[in-house]
Amino acid sequence: MDQKIVPCDITDNFYRKPDQDERRMESEYSVQTIEKLEQKFKAEALHRPMRIDRYEPGAELTYEITDVATGILGTIRLKIEKFVGGGFAGQVYKVRLMEIHAENGGIDCLEPGKTYAIKILIPPSNFSKLFRNVLYWLGFQGPFQLQMNPAAARSGAIWQKFIRRAANKFFGNDRSVVDIYATFVDHTLGSCGEISQWVDGRTWRLEVNEYLDVLKKWRKGKKVKEEYLGSPEYRAKHEFMTQFVNLLHKIGAHEFARQYEWSTSKSQPNCLKWNDTNDNPEEGLVAVDFRAGLALLPFLPMSPGDFKLILQGIFRGSLIQFDRGDLKKLEQFITDHPDDFTGMHSMLVELKQAEQVYRNSVPDITHNHVKLFFSRRLWATVFNSAVTGWRVRNLIDKHWEQKLRNNKFLTFLFWLLGALPFIGSFVRKCWGQPFWRKHYKSMFTHFNYFKNSLRGKAFEKITGWHRAGRTSVEKSGKLAKQVWRLSYHVPLSILPVGLHRFFTDGKYAKERLDFLLLRPFRLYFDADLRTQWLRDMVSDGKKKNLLSQQDADTILNQVEEPFIQKYLKSLAVHLATLPVTQIVSITVAGIYIMMHPDMPRAQAYGIGLGIIALFQVVPISPGSLVRGLYVLYLVIKERNFKDYNIAVFLGFFKYIGYLAFPIQMAYRYPTLARFMAGHWATEAVHVVPVFGEGGALLEHWVFDLFYNWPLTIRRRMKKVAEIRSRLKPRYWHIGLYSVLGAGIFVFTELAYFNHVGELPDLRDMWWLTITLPLVLGLLVTLGAGGAVRGNRIIASLICGIFIGILTTITTTLLHGSDQIGMIVTNLLWRIFILGIFCSIGALVTEIKLPDPEI
Repeated sequence: MDQKIVPCDITDNFYRKPDQDERRMESEYSVQTIEKLEQKFKAEALHRPMRIDRYEPGAELTYEITDVATGILGTIRLKIEKFVGGGFAGQVYKVRLMEIHAENGGIDCLEPGKTYAIKILIPPSNFSKLFRNVLYWLGFQGPFQLQMNPAAARSGAIWQKFIRRAANKFFGNDRSVVDIYATFVDHTLGSCGEISQWVDGRTWRLEVNEYLDVLKKWRKGKKVKEEYLGSPEYRAKHEFMTQFVNLLHKIGAHEFARQYEWSTSKSQPNCLKWNDTNDNPEEGLVAVDFRAGLALLPFLPMSPGDFKLILQGIFRGSLIQFDRGDLKKLEQFITDHPDDFTGMHSMLVELKQAEQVYRNSVPDITHNHVKLFFSRRLWATVFNSAVTGWRVRNLIDKHWEQKLRNNKFLTFLFWLLGALPFIGSFVRKCWGQPFWRKHYKSMFTHFNYFKNSLRGKAFEKITGWHRAGRTSVEKSGKLAKQVWRLSYHVPLSILPVGLHRFFTDGKYAKERLDFLLLRPFRLYFDADLRTQWLRDMVSDGKKKNLLSQQDADTILNQVEEPFIQKYLKSLAVHLATLPVTQIVSITVAGIYIMMHPDMPRAQAYGIGLGIIALFQVVPISPGSLVRGLYVLYLVIKERNFKDYNIAVFLGFFKYIGYLAFPIQMAYRYPTLARFMAGHWATEAVHVVPVFGEGGALLEHWVFDLFYNWPLTIRRRMKKVAEIRSRLKPRYWHIGLYSVLGAGIFVFTELAYFNHVGELPDLRDMWWLTITLPLVLGLLVTLGAGGAVRGNRIIASLICGIFIGILTTITTTLLHGSDQIGMIVTNLLWRIFILGIFCSIGALVTEIKLPDPEI
């Protein structure tokens, strides 16, 4: 395979000052910078090729392909239009087919000028590749076959063809499963790949739904009223994926079904929705990904659904799961539905052959077990596939490929060298490829070439850093011009991307500090900046499909309204509180370390780190306290509780408090509130590896938690309030429950005293201290009749206070204590704790009360 780099000027404009747009691209990279670094590597005239992890838009690639349906061979030339993304299974690109030459005139499904998708089955990330390969080796005792074995790639592609044909019958259309056209080998990246249909689609939209309680019943299979069911796209995807999983099991594609198992919480992005079906939420779903990335090991479940999948696999006799199917079950399904699989007999024959090679290419103890002791055919396939994999990865040339195939001892020796760290890789390179031998020989015999090779290595390193966002366009240029600067970058490259760049790029550090510390204050005082801030978020939301054009227009038409400006001002205060907790936690930890000079340094620093960690997990932090007090200040200043009734409570809590104002805006500005909640919640959840992917279940769950559940609770509270308004307020039961609660407390204290010989404090009866007031708070609010919600909460608080007073008086009288200070302290603690838990019990009850009409 050849790669053509679009020519570019490598004069001094390589080091030009980046323009304003480039300075804004903190995590993105410049394709032009990557291309210039590649050109500079080529200018070193090294004998070895440049190491490439992924391709850039504009690159032209040439592949020898094999048609999936017919097996026809051909050659295609592609142009990369977009890097879509990469995971454990591989990297995906949107490409345009520029040219094709094939046997017998051509391949019908591939036409020059059209857009397709290619997936190259090697991750762009070295960590992802290492993690994936380790899990695969633990499961199958061999290298990752989809990457290295064309038979494995062919097997998966043909399985997808049969799945698509079965789905066509089951769902009644051929757009429910993405079509796959051809397989190929990319010797530059060292991996097999496939070319398939390009899906112009998207993941789900985050839908507003104030009937999540009804949706919860629907998910459990309970009968609900259709008119109350919201979230149509969510429900449609859930039903489609459930039906699709059942279909996959029916045709024997058991382990392919893992890609669409809802309970894994990470399978949802594998199912997209065609953009031309946006007007109909229930149509246009398409399954797009059938290549697993990680082996499922029985001792290492990595999602909630994996526990069920492991048990199912064990019952099928498959202890390690990846992408194994049941050919007998597939063949039986084809026999039962012959009209739906017309013209696919030759593919079934090839699938059986490819599966045999694929499954016998690794030892796979759990499936081959005793065959490993006597099957020469199995070991011959293992050796032969190993050579094929080395050729795919470009570790050996054609000459050594042939020699290794004819000599099992040399093959074993080559494999054994791969198990040796450092020296083994060096020897295999020199053994298998002439250009590596020439490269290392020149390094040891020509000093100038040695310097060129170091510069070439530096350019490769800078390329990777720039892609990862560790270096800007300007900084990459300086490093390429003065490679000695890498000496202080390399030690820092073990740090996370942001910290590496912060410590090595003064301009970036200044921008980040300005963004975190000063920008919130500018937003607070500058109305124009606040307006532009919102406009930028709207623009970003449109790109990420969080907003339709109509919703975006609605928000932009409201942006100048005074109430919107007030909310944006409050959001600026929320941003200003972001670093407060970190500053306080580091300060407290530093003070502690300085105040304990006699403590061993390791212990002192360990406690200091513990203090910092504690500040991160407490529900109410210094930052959230400042934020909550600000909202309380607004309520008092404006004498307006109604417009802050949600934010004044949520604001005090860590993390979720940042969504207080987006949720508060829900009724007055529902479109803006939905967008703000979705934008903030999904941005936060995307930092979670794997499960935080856009379109995954966690994203939807977080959106529901912070946006739809408050709406659902508000709806239920409103309905309960309407029903309660027909009743008379009732408060007499407060005294009854106070006496009952006090009696239970005193009885328990007396029992403890008789058993232990001393009076207990609240810590000794922690279980009763928590559960009893929670239950009494529930009973008080339920028995308050038509009292308004605020009075019901106050009534529960009064009940807790009365219990604290009564128990303190009773205990004092029974045991005759005369220590006034201790009595007062005990009284205050009881009033505080019991009052708080009674109030919490009432609040939880108010939140949990169901809508009586649903």
